[in-house]
Amino acid sequence: MEILIMETATVRQRLMEILGQGGEVTAIDLSQAVGIGEKEVYQHLPHIARSLATQGRGLRIDPSRCLKCGYVFEDRKRFTRPGRCPRCRATYIRRPFFSIR
Repeated sequence: MEILIMETATVRQRLMEILGQGGEVTAIDLSQAVGIGEKEVYQHLPHIARSLATQGRGLRIDPSRCLKCGYVFEDRKRFTRPGRCPRCRATYIRRPFFSIR
């Protein structure tokens, strides 16, 4: 997927542009496209979600999933990837995917 970014936009505006281009992306994809760290992306996501809510849109989150037992972290409020599965205690966790709905 080709990602086009405006040069004069703020970091959050650029993240919102990438999320709005369709398709699902991870925080790592966003960090590489914008040139910031993954942890910084996680700091911006709650603000982006609030901004989208005021526009009548929303941040869609495809939740993390345990790759060993298939447990889905549906009720998780944090945007970051969990460290361990509560069911099987495995650390093989798929990262959440984000998009704008």
